[in-house]
Amino acid sequence: MPAQPPSGEPAPRDGSLPAGALAGLGSRPFGVYVHVPFCATRCGYCDFNTYTADELGSSAGFSSWLEGLRAELDLAAGVLGTAPPAQTVFVGGGTPSLLGVERLGEVLAAIRASFGLAAEAEITTESNPESTSPEFFAGIRAAGYTRVSLGMQSAAPHVLRVLERRHTPGRAVAAAREARAAGFGHVNLDLIYGTPGETTDDLRASADAVLEAGVDHVSAYSLIVEDGTAMARKVRRGELPMPDEDVLADRYELLDRVLGGAGLRWYEVSNWAADDDARCEHNLGYWRGGDWWGAGPGAHSHVGGVRWWNVKHPARYSALLADGGSPAQAREVLDAEDRRIERIMLELRLAEGLATDALDEEGLVAAKEAVADGLLREAELRAGRCVLTDRGRLLADGVVQRLIG
Repeated sequence: MPAQPPSGEPAPRDGSLPAGALAGLGSRPFGVYVHVPFCATRCGYCDFNTYTADELGSSAGFSSWLEGLRAELDLAAGVLGTAPPAQTVFVGGGTPSLLGVERLGEVLAAIRASFGLAAEAEITTESNPESTSPEFFAGIRAAGYTRVSLGMQSAAPHVLRVLERRHTPGRAVAAAREARAAGFGHVNLDLIYGTPGETTDDLRASADAVLEAGVDHVSAYSLIVEDGTAMARKVRRGELPMPDEDVLADRYELLDRVLGGAGLRWYEVSNWAADDDARCEHNLGYWRGGDWWGAGPGAHSHVGGVRWWNVKHPARYSALLADGGSPAQAREVLDAEDRRIERIMLELRLAEGLATDALDEEGLVAAKEAVADGLLREAELRAGRCVLTDRGRLLADGVVQRLIG
């Protein structure tokens, strides 16, 4: 999901969108994102919009959140009018698996009732390995989910302790196998690399464990120390070192070699898949400038160049919807230049690259310089596309800045 902008214009209370935003609805990919804000504990590195039971107290819970979700999805269907059936659904968080099989089924039923689901829709839920079981996977598969994404992060116990992850090292691999046994053809494992104290051998063991699990998709992200997190406070006090950029680059190259050697190919800088069918279509919708409605506290949406985000606290979210209004906090209406810049930022990260028609004259010059610097592929640029080299992937954010100017 895109990072929340620092400011925006007030969002209409009825959630309405400019007529221009609705033009072409259905000609672009359309998905639904559902944010589940509940977690059993808070990991030290996490800055997502999540809450433990102790933090929420009696102000909000599963039932009020689900009631609000149904109301927002009904509002969304009214605002979009002729919205197509959802091609993708992604239930994220937080920890969606805490909802259990019945509530996750109710989430999907609410989306069916408001939007409908396209034939062969991709329907993903994130899950924490510790809150899953063979019965859980069998239940959500029967409810209609087609894809599972599991947070593994690392196979090394001491790395999990630094991240303050609560699951045991082997549980993620076991959960992935259980998901496959329940009939899930598409299973993802998430990794985080560059945690203080992680060694090269630790990461290699984590990659080997991923391959042992037999998943068809891997997402791997470098550790980012986010302001306001417990980890950031430890770094500030000198209890943990900041991740080293050179080490992060070495770790990425190691992962790419191991995953690539096992037949998992990168299709986005941080994502590898066994084949085209294994790619996450929902995320591809983000990267390719599609439309999506983000439902739930703090969720982000984008339709036709209008981006908005909901209030964060679950109690406030539910109260706004119970009062008949939209939970949107604010929005941005992107102009043509904003949309061009976002296109460069997102599409360049894909293995297929970015068409050069997105670049202005200065950007084209910068692209040729990036080829000379070994960051973009020369043959692809001559054919009208900017495609990152292996070195370019390590410096993708810098290449984006060069192309934007």
